[in-house]
Amino acid sequence: MHINKLTDDYAVCAQIQAADLAAIKAAGYRSVICNRPDGEEFGQPPVAEIAAAAKAEGLPFYHVPVISGRMTLDDVQAMAAALAEAPAPVLAFCRSGARSGNIWQAVQEIAP
Repeated sequence: MHINKLTDDYAVCAQIQAADLAAIKAAGYRSVICNRPDGEEFGQPPVAEIAAAAKAEGLPFYHVPVISGRMTLDDVQAMAAALAEAPAPVLAFCRSGARSGNIWQAVQEIAP
């Protein structure tokens, strides 16, 4: 798992597996956000499986699904709300990490 740290409080990566949550917690992340719609791709682990593994590690989990290439203002506002609530540092993931980086950037642009 390659983690791309964008700030001290926010990092992104490609799709994670339930077994990765212990290492994510050990790396110091305090919250996890999934930006993939469930069932986006064959073989993708179900969001509920990742959420259960996060909960087992004591990590808050947020699901803010964004359709690749179709980010909306509602998506950005939902991500802003998740980030406002999520204990930092946050690790967000999607298929490649790009969508999680793009939505974070969009949140920065609407922030007061």
